[in-house]
Amino acid sequence: MKQRICMSIKQHGLHGLLHSATLIEAMAREQLAAVDILPRQAQVLAAINSMGEVSQIELAKTFGVSPASLSTMTDRLLGIGLISRSVDPNERRRNVLALTAKGQDKLDGIHAAWDTVDTRIEQALGADAAAFFALSRRLRDALGGQVPGLQPEQDLTTDSPASPGEPPN
Repeated sequence: MKQRICMSIKQHGLHGLLHSATLIEAMAREQLAAVDILPRQAQVLAAINSMGEVSQIELAKTFGVSPASLSTMTDRLLGIGLISRSVDPNERRRNVLALTAKGQDKLDGIHAAWDTVDTRIEQALGADAAAFFALSRRLRDALGGQVPGLQPEQDLTTDSPASPGEPPN
């Protein structure tokens, strides 16, 4: 008979954070299914809505990814008619992305889905939810993230779980 040795496993804080993020994204995916959009696509649409016409390079900087990484996403959104790409009238060598009417129509459903996820997090955390959301924003900011459409030096004070134009943390 083999003897089972029980060793204590160190629980890294990162593990809990990553696992929670995976579960939260699954909740968001479930809620966004009604709008027929994926969580990352929803984030991009909300960012373009907040930023207005924006180059793919600027949008990629906002999310901390390379323009090439964002290219696949924007190609999909272009293909299903949720965004458009046009030449920047002020700088002809630059293309800008904008929401189409079809993309704009998705925003109410996106925000409703995010509200539902926020509510589920609030139910899970109770009185600690506000602190959790505040710490999430603080961590994002400390790691160089930013709210789409705002300059990094702008200070947002909000009582809501997410800042304007931003997906839930």
